[in-house]
Amino acid sequence: MKALANRRRLVIVKLLEAKGSMSVGAIAQEIKLSFKATSAHLLLLYKAEFVEREQTSTTVLYSLTKPLPATLRVALTIL
Repeated sequence: MKALANRRRLVIVKLLEAKGSMSVGAIAQEIKLSFKATSAHLLLLYKAEFVEREQTSTTVLYSLTKPLPATLRVALTIL
């Protein structure tokens, strides 16, 4: 739950729900946050197993974990 206890991380989760997979740079630009801060938020979400990442060449794409963990599924219905 700590991973979802931050407004920016909730915005990232909702964004990934709406858009599918995105790079750190695209997420940072969309939510108007620095690349470094966005990357730190994504790392926390990754460690909590809420997002997964896939490396394509030099770009890392993030998306919501499939199947969604129960905690994340409930949080998304509330948001």
